[in-house]
Amino acid sequence: MPSVDHMASDALTPSRTGRARLALPLLLLALLAPAGCDGGDAGPPDSAPADVAGDGDADAGTLAGVRPPCPFTAAQVSEIVGQSMRDDGNCAFGDGKGLASLTVTTASAEAGVTTYDYQHEQAGKQYEKVVDLDRGERSYLAVKDIGGEAVLIDGKGAYTVTISSFGGGTAGNEQILRRTLDAIPG
Repeated sequence: MPSVDHMASDALTPSRTGRARLALPLLLLALLAPAGCDGGDAGPPDSAPADVAGDGDADAGTLAGVRPPCPFTAAQVSEIVGQSMRDDGNCAFGDGKGLASLTVTTASAEAGVTTYDYQHEQAGKQYEKVVDLDRGERSYLAVKDIGGEAVLIDGKGAYTVTISSFGGGTAGNEQILRRTLDAIPG
């Protein structure tokens, strides 16, 4: 009969093997996930695709797959919202107190058209008021008392503007979103 120590060792062996088999895929996932999540190019923010998007002479049809750059500076956002805002990077602007924020997410016009209906449907579930706008190819704004979002798709790309905690209620948030959309170069 085997000793008790030998039996305990044999009883643990399959468990360790199972953990080892699970550890390798998890390790690979942890290493590869950051690379897969990087949606941008490896170049600097002013790389060639962004420069092409800024060329007003280019045919809009050739720009369908180009993601436009951030349309605003912190000074422009401060003027739009009526209070001092700082650039937090990646087209996100905050009041420096961790309260009010305005974020613009850009995508190619093609990507915007693909997700527009879903975004519009979700906005109807999340916000008190959704208004379709007559701007660009497709656009809407959606607001509630503490925030809102607006989506604009035009020939240069798709823009999703999200605001939070400006304190103006539903009407104030709607005005901020309208001014923001009006300020996007078109």
